[in-house]
Amino acid sequence: MVDPAAKFSIRAFHVHYGQFSALRDLNLEILANEIFTVIGPANSGKTTFLHSLNRLIDLVPVSRCRGEISLDGIDIRRGLEIEVLRRKVGIVFALPLPLPISIFENVVYGLRMQGIRDPRRLNEAVERSLRESYLWEEVKDRLRTPAMNLSGGQQQRLCMARILAGQPDVLLFDEPTSGLDPISTARIEETLLILKKKYTIVLVTNNVAQAARVGDRTAFFLMGDMIEVSDTGKMFTTPADQRTSDYITGKFG
Repeated sequence: MVDPAAKFSIRAFHVHYGQFSALRDLNLEILANEIFTVIGPANSGKTTFLHSLNRLIDLVPVSRCRGEISLDGIDIRRGLEIEVLRRKVGIVFALPLPLPISIFENVVYGLRMQGIRDPRRLNEAVERSLRESYLWEEVKDRLRTPAMNLSGGQQQRLCMARILAGQPDVLLFDEPTSGLDPISTARIEETLLILKKKYTIVLVTNNVAQAARVGDRTAFFLMGDMIEVSDTGKMFTTPADQRTSDYITGKFG
């Protein structure tokens, strides 16, 4: 039975790269307006899972997928054009990737690609998305300056703003604070907690403490299998599987 609050519903989902099995028999739901965190050691299938949610996995020539992922009840492979899916499901990567243009043009880049030219709409989108990413007050007086002049943490929030400008439904984050200092990391985490009021967020992180701080529910992946999924508080206090406990407590990984 599919939870009516589910944003994503994943059933019997498998991913292979050639002969290598990267994900096996994945079954879970991601609820609307939650921060769903995914933890696990390297090569556990975390990024493969994340890239499957907006079909970035399709860019890997040797990848093969089996099973179903539905977004709002619609199969993302059979019922949604890939361009529509990627507008609905945006992704922010581990390293900030601002374009070598101004802050303003970074934010509206995707909108211009969609053919939006109206200055009023573009200006409104810039202010809205920079406010949502909690960057507006820091850059509002220098929107026409190069984005590359921003700090690492600001660049990451700018990349968030670029995604938010397109008004997606879901935000995917692949280790968004891996290269940031503790203060910038805290700002990103604070932003995520506020953004979940409007968006569904899926966060892959190698930082177990980060998952504990921001996750509503957490899944633990190991060697292509999802070992368990539960409310984050429960997982970090009374995990159901000894392997989860061992990973959380630093005995491996």
